[in-house]
Amino acid sequence: MGWLSLFMVLSGQVGNDRIMSVRGPVPPDNFVPALVHEHILCDFIGAKEVSPSRYRKEEVISVMLPYLKELTARGFKGFVDCTPAYIGRDPLLLKELSERSGLVILTNTGYYGAAQDKFLPDHAFAETPEQLAARWIREWEEGIEGTDVRPGFIKIGVDPGPLSEMDRKLVHAAVITHRKTGLTIACHTGEEKAAQGVLNTVIESGLDPSALIIVHADSVNNKDAPIRWARAGAWVEFDAIGARPLEFHLDWIVTMKKEGLLHKLLLSHDAGWYWVGEKDGGKEKIRPYTFLSDYLIPQLRQSGCTQTELDQLLVHNPVSAFTIRVRERH
Repeated sequence: MGWLSLFMVLSGQVGNDRIMSVRGPVPPDNFVPALVHEHILCDFIGAKEVSPSRYRKEEVISVMLPYLKELTARGFKGFVDCTPAYIGRDPLLLKELSERSGLVILTNTGYYGAAQDKFLPDHAFAETPEQLAARWIREWEEGIEGTDVRPGFIKIGVDPGPLSEMDRKLVHAAVITHRKTGLTIACHTGEEKAAQGVLNTVIESGLDPSALIIVHADSVNNKDAPIRWARAGAWVEFDAIGARPLEFHLDWIVTMKKEGLLHKLLLSHDAGWYWVGEKDGGKEKIRPYTFLSDYLIPQLRQSGCTQTELDQLLVHNPVSAFTIRVRERH
């Protein structure tokens, strides 16, 4: 693919930095170019009923592996799987797909409190932020669900509007976990008040805003909000690429460029995925992970984006966002 010449492989810039993949730690230059918010499998039945017994791993691999191989064929190295616990996170499935596709895949720790808490386990309601964080830290230190797979970031989710007591608890648990592990916090919001509340809580806790990725920032109605968050130092993630008209994201990315904020922008599709409980995994609904490479990148080039700017978006920014380090305010 001709656009691959745009990407600059990082060398001599990462020192002892590392990114935690499902197959263990990797140097950041092995991770990029990367897609930072995708899904391989999701099960939306709810926390009380979700179980690996609801799908056949071999069928999931058969359906999803070709989509992952399309990425490696286009020169991508990294893939961040954002499916959280109790929505179908499967560390061993991700590890096998990483081995068979050649992609460096990341999974997560944390809980998803959006959708009116449908995907939270019972203990989340009774436990303190410290107790929840202890569970997440244990996954980092010992592995997820009895495996040797460790999380590469923290995934939480909150409902729209002002933060509820539960949502605030999840944010505080994520802050505690970040301080212990150095894992970046990626928070599902998609709505301005919620995202601002999460960012405010992170800052008030004493963390640097760069510890936070504001997920679904391209879903907020106010276009000034992602600019404000990026200026504050948070990562803003435009992750509905391919789900909206190309011009929508092209215009917004060019705006971020004019504002001098490309260094705080992350791009992805929020695509896939194998839908547990649907025939053939809902194959007719699966979106591939290639719209960014095949359509958006060429249009960004035509709009005047340079190689350096494209490297910023798909190489340098993912490395900076997912490299493990504690980010305190100074």
